[in-house]
Amino acid sequence: MIDAIVKHKSKIAYLLVGGWNTLLGYGVFALLYYYFSDRLSYAVILTISYVISITNAYLGYKFFVFKTKGGFIKEYFRFYVVYGGTYLANMVAFPVAIKYMGVNPYAAQVIITFIIMVVSYISHKKFSFG
Repeated sequence: MIDAIVKHKSKIAYLLVGGWNTLLGYGVFALLYYYFSDRLSYAVILTISYVISITNAYLGYKFFVFKTKGGFIKEYFRFYVVYGGTYLANMVAFPVAIKYMGVNPYAAQVIITFIIMVVSYISHKKFSFG
């Protein structure tokens, strides 16, 4: 069992940091949506929650998962490229899930977040911190 943990150390660290970031990002989204959805569009709410979440995720992945040295600007830019793609996918999927599929906004964001988590691990490992 210890061999499996050592072998998959970066994946386990990614899940822990990603889990924290997912909770933080979803929490920020849920709070903003709850308090401001009558005054702000979902696009503005998603954008604000993404900026906070991306910065938190970058720091966690850089220092605790991939443990890279230097390259802050290059990595941060690549990190935003990856999350920019997931952001665009979220901007399309969220209204589709709500308007056309009748999914509750909070549930829609949970489902979308899970899919993004899987795609982003691969993208960050190969591209952002590769």
